[in-house]
Amino acid sequence: MKIINRDISWLSFNERVLQEASDARIPLIERMRFLGIYSNNLDEFYRVRVANIKRVMGFDKNITVNNKGTAQKLYAEIRDIVMKQQKTFEKTYQQIIKELDENNILLINDQSLSKKQIKQLDAYYNLILKHAIVPIILDKKTSFPVIKDSSIYLAIKIVGKDKKNKYALIQIPTDFSRFYRLDADEKEYFILLDDIIRFYLKNIFKIFEFEEISAYTFKFSRDAELNLDDDYSETLIEKIEKSLKQRVKGKPVRFVYDEKMPEDLLNHLLKSMELTKNENAIPGGKYHNFKDFISFPSFGHSEFKFQEQIPCIHPEMEHVKSLIETIADKDILLHFPYQRFDYIVDTLREAAIDPTVKSIKINVYRVAKQSQIMNALIAAINNGKKVTVFLELQARFDEENNLNWANALKQHGAKVLFGMQHFKVHSKLMQIARQIDGKEQLISYIGTGNFNEKTSLIYGDLGLLTANPTLGNEVKKVFRLLENNMDRGIYRELLVSPMNTRRKLIALIDKEIKFAEKKQKASIKIKLNNLTDPKIIDKLYRASQAGVKIDMIIRGVCCLIPGVKDLSENIRVISIVGRYLEHARFFIFENDKNPSYFISSADWMERNFDKRIEVGCPIYDKTIQKELDFIFEQQWNDTVNARIICKDQKNTFIKSKGDKPFNAQLALYNYYEKKAKIID
Repeated sequence: MKIINRDISWLSFNERVLQEASDARIPLIERMRFLGIYSNNLDEFYRVRVANIKRVMGFDKNITVNNKGTAQKLYAEIRDIVMKQQKTFEKTYQQIIKELDENNILLINDQSLSKKQIKQLDAYYNLILKHAIVPIILDKKTSFPVIKDSSIYLAIKIVGKDKKNKYALIQIPTDFSRFYRLDADEKEYFILLDDIIRFYLKNIFKIFEFEEISAYTFKFSRDAELNLDDDYSETLIEKIEKSLKQRVKGKPVRFVYDEKMPEDLLNHLLKSMELTKNENAIPGGKYHNFKDFISFPSFGHSEFKFQEQIPCIHPEMEHVKSLIETIADKDILLHFPYQRFDYIVDTLREAAIDPTVKSIKINVYRVAKQSQIMNALIAAINNGKKVTVFLELQARFDEENNLNWANALKQHGAKVLFGMQHFKVHSKLMQIARQIDGKEQLISYIGTGNFNEKTSLIYGDLGLLTANPTLGNEVKKVFRLLENNMDRGIYRELLVSPMNTRRKLIALIDKEIKFAEKKQKASIKIKLNNLTDPKIIDKLYRASQAGVKIDMIIRGVCCLIPGVKDLSENIRVISIVGRYLEHARFFIFENDKNPSYFISSADWMERNFDKRIEVGCPIYDKTIQKELDFIFEQQWNDTVNARIICKDQKNTFIKSKGDKPFNAQLALYNYYEKKAKIID
């Protein structure tokens, strides 16, 4: 079977992010922020995916990985691609800096400060910054310090008057903004924290007599895998807490350094950290940790940012006496970030004071540090409601935040549950149980994205609010499963991993195949983040060969190769990378003019089918079905943010058929804004 390697496809996705940074149609400061997103993505890729490859190589370099030959060969290809992208990154960064300059926003460095600017920096440095700078002298008498992979460092070379070299390290403080704004005249000036420290190097190391002192940036990525052993004497919380401490000392996977770093200094660092230049080290520019550039300041220039888009109201959820009663009357689909996430919070707040509400259950993967969702649940507890929260402690890089919320919820009296043996819980469920006239009424929420107010402003997600009793009873079964690992239940409507998602999807595809073979209407529309599962890919190839028309919008990894004669010629794939992160998963099966609609928390990956608790939901409401048709149609016709996915991973933009480019994300916002004005 022909498939694209998962990791190579992921790098192609990140290249699409890099394309956004290069796109002159995008506001200037947003382009700089896309560089930050690219950098942050790459850091996580190395900490997770490359770390896994390195573990395999440590066992046996000749082990075959996926369909890409040996682990060593795959690692070499990844390195080559990253090195090429790094050059594009540096070129793009310099171009953005040039354009900022042309617009009177100047990035200055430690070599270009005026007397007035130095006076301002003196005050900042002496009163605030210097107290946070802790230099570390590197010598044979002391062990090499633990390098944090969330930080950037300056490697210092001190050439003494005796011509002997001393080496030192300075960790760039993380409690300060990376960007310091200097007094402006007719122009705006800013300087990076790195360069402020460079400027004061002589002051920092003034106890030494030297002829020359210089500093070079580097950053370091470690294996982020948590080591959860089978010690049954420890609770899951204890294992997570211990593993988080161990992560700080995880095995190195990448060392990115200023390519101008002197060879002797570079070799000293590599030797001290037990790294090899050709295997672990990647040369780069003067500045690293560009993830900080996600927060690049706007300097008051709104024209260099995306036009503000305030989430729209949902016409059926606004100006109503009761949100819960509204949901009880009619299914509601919310589409973030175009519509308000507040409706979820407000529904919980209403449930907290509704005398008919007896209990609230929710499962949480990632939440905001300052979470309105969690505060609403605490309010419900204080009002005597029985609140059960299932927290996934293995949500990578959010483990500590989830632990903190677990402790807070417990202190207020919530029933808090953690972890299922061998499974991550990735579903997005909430259920409010009411008692009305002696009968139970279930208000359920089934979503594609997290209960996170912050990410709901930038992640494109869908959420269904429903009082459908059949769906409600099956959601209730899922929560029973989370509370009792042995009670898996039977699901006739929901797609629940690992119980039936793969089987039901294959059955739905097989049904389309049969229709196509009978020359009846057969097509599939798929919206996902990632498609990697070999069995599902093989089934999609089989569907294409039978004549099923398949259109897919895949934001990230796509291992399927579309458009191959006699294999996938009936499959078309595009990817949309734009202002908002496309995160929704939904599918439409034509079913001979009687289409079936589903939303889901699950991508089509082995882990989502076999190793996670995921929930997908059929959509029965005809109005909502039409909405899903409309969303897919809008995104499929995008000619601004859409790229063609093909075998060669070229990421070619889809060209506009008319004179005017079509931006689906903007069109969808305008659509929801127009709907909202109906009730104004």
